[in-house]
Amino acid sequence: MKLHLLMGAAFAPLTLGSLAFAIPALAAEPVAAPAVQPQDRGPVTALDEVIVTGEPQVRNRTDDVVPTLSYDLEYFQRFEPLTAGDALKRVPSVAFLSDVLESDGVRLRGLDPGYTQILINGERVPGAGVDRSFFVDRIPAELIERVEVVRSSSANRSGDAVAGAINIVLRDALSLDGGYVRLGALKWEDSEYGEFGGTAGAVWGGEVGPGRLLLGANVQDRRNPKEKFSQRFDEPNGELENVEVQTDTRDGTDYSLNGSYQMEVGGGMLDLSGVFVRTDRYQDEDSLEYAEGVQTAENLVSSSDNDLDIRTDNLSLNARYDIDMLGGETHFRLGYADIDDQQFEFEDELNFEDAEFESARTLTDLKDEEWSGRISHERDFGGAVLEVGFDYIDKTRDTLIQESGADGDLDDAPAGEGDYSDYEPVTGGFNTIEETRFDPYVMLSGEQGRAKWEAGLRYETTDTTITDETADAADRVTDNDYGVLLPSASLRLALNERDRLTLSVARTVRRPDFNALSPALLEEEVGDSDFIGNPDLEPETAWGVDVGVERRLGRRGVVGLNAFYRDISDLIENVNTGVEGSEGEGTFVYSVDNVGDGEVWGIEFDLSTPLDFIGMETTGVFLNYSWLDSAVDDFLGERRFNSQSDYVLNAGFTHDIPSWGAAFGATYRKQGDASSRVIAEEVVTSYGADLEIFIEKKVADNIVVRFTGSNLLNASKDETFDKFDNLADQIDRDYDEYEIETEEAGPWFQVVARMAF
Repeated sequence: MKLHLLMGAAFAPLTLGSLAFAIPALAAEPVAAPAVQPQDRGPVTALDEVIVTGEPQVRNRTDDVVPTLSYDLEYFQRFEPLTAGDALKRVPSVAFLSDVLESDGVRLRGLDPGYTQILINGERVPGAGVDRSFFVDRIPAELIERVEVVRSSSANRSGDAVAGAINIVLRDALSLDGGYVRLGALKWEDSEYGEFGGTAGAVWGGEVGPGRLLLGANVQDRRNPKEKFSQRFDEPNGELENVEVQTDTRDGTDYSLNGSYQMEVGGGMLDLSGVFVRTDRYQDEDSLEYAEGVQTAENLVSSSDNDLDIRTDNLSLNARYDIDMLGGETHFRLGYADIDDQQFEFEDELNFEDAEFESARTLTDLKDEEWSGRISHERDFGGAVLEVGFDYIDKTRDTLIQESGADGDLDDAPAGEGDYSDYEPVTGGFNTIEETRFDPYVMLSGEQGRAKWEAGLRYETTDTTITDETADAADRVTDNDYGVLLPSASLRLALNERDRLTLSVARTVRRPDFNALSPALLEEEVGDSDFIGNPDLEPETAWGVDVGVERRLGRRGVVGLNAFYRDISDLIENVNTGVEGSEGEGTFVYSVDNVGDGEVWGIEFDLSTPLDFIGMETTGVFLNYSWLDSAVDDFLGERRFNSQSDYVLNAGFTHDIPSWGAAFGATYRKQGDASSRVIAEEVVTSYGADLEIFIEKKVADNIVVRFTGSNLLNASKDETFDKFDNLADQIDRDYDEYEIETEEAGPWFQVVARMAF
């Protein structure tokens, strides 16, 4: 059994396991892939991971029949990413809608993070967010062995991957023979002298007793200093009403411990492994608001101090056992994971114009536990392999959000902490979610000549019970259960020694957000109107097609072109219940329901190659560009899917100088505008370009030093907000407010030394 653990500030318990999906092979011709047992894999030496390689690192050409792009750690490591999110910024079709310098919720193909499945070692990873998304910016990059972009779905994986999946393969006990130490210093440009931080880690792998052991530890400082400036008008091109000047600094430290042990037991292979990650983070946001845009003391309207203290612990344990039996190979996996997220937030606002103050304190306590298991069996039937199995998941998530506050005359504002002992649960913030899944599947795969194929069926059942203590007594406990049949099929055809064609068709699913199911009534949640969830929601489902061609360039290079299409049914959108809202005439109670369909399509180009075919063996280049589009009908007509960027571009190069034991390179990133439209608010988000560089030097046979610079173009995030009081005003374009906000952060630098032993 394979056991992996992992954690992050914004991600939930992890269910990790099977290696069956995570073994790439570099091959120009498709050949029969023999079954690979863990004991057959040769260990990688630590030296291979820390010294200058002397040749460019390019993406792998995988042997998977499902279209998959694979990137080893060495592809990213020269730029010394701190997190998996930092690494993912360089792969095709991955967008983020985060603050500058942040990479949290993956938006594969530009779609909302809930449409992207995050896998660890080929296994589904549930997230802590209400939209079920998994934040990858809490996974230390040092845990990664490679990253895979899986563009379509298979029957032996969870089907909640409408946009596709990101598979993060972690180190295991066979990854290293030896070890290394990593030490580094970081500097951010957010004051006259800058702020400094550190990073340190060590990993060792080798034989211990009857098996192989890997142990690792890592600690790294993280900082995100930003400045924001907002202008608010009565309408577009209208009168400037006020401006707001903000500083927003996020400062913290990530700690991680990981281990893996593999040994032969009873004729099979037992694999135990785990990761614990703690995130300590403090977010400090201060703002000053000035009337008519004049930044003087006389025009100061209000000031705000908003701080958030976060500590998140996540532990995940998995075990896997593989054994030959019943004429084939049988796999058993058992997993446990929990997340403990504690947050304390305070916000104090002083209104000098009205001589009033408002103060709030919020405590958040989220505990999420999940048990998971899998039994599967594979057997060869003369040219085809039959795999059958089932997955079981039992999840319990307890949330308690409490708030205490005060308001009154400015002269009576409490000093310091004041008296905030009377905490009460916020509406919709005191609940328990229990979810049970039982997902059987069957899959047949094979290879004939130049063709490799797979086809399968997966049936996913979901039973969800939500107990919300803040809802009306009659609606306090609600249930929602459903089953979805998910067929899938993929074909890979070698056209010649260099070219191959891939074709995949699959049905996938997106389950409703947890908050969309809650029966609690939230007042003034949609402009001046209210919102209540719908416990009877069905999941969204999608039929998808991917068609791609790929060519080998020179000895190791790859160029590919892929087209995709998704037809999504039972979209979950806001609807008007017709019930009058809490603010009276002109306001309503809104909810959500399964309404209409949507379409998503695009073209993805990627190039990764050394320039050996023109005699530049030590120079490598990469370029990927994704053109993205979609269509959905809402209350105002047709629009794209909310917050889908219209393109994502990555380009860069590396150049090795073997005689000097040195190398250097750069990468450039830009993603297109993203628009969002919901009831009472419309947002357009634009990002500036991001430039990163690295320089590395081998200073001894087993030591390499790297210098990296990130965000060298002072990338900005620019947003425009069209705000309305209600839907009627939105249709009539009768503005409540029009806001332009700019957020900017400066460059940051690292010096990192790695020593192998």
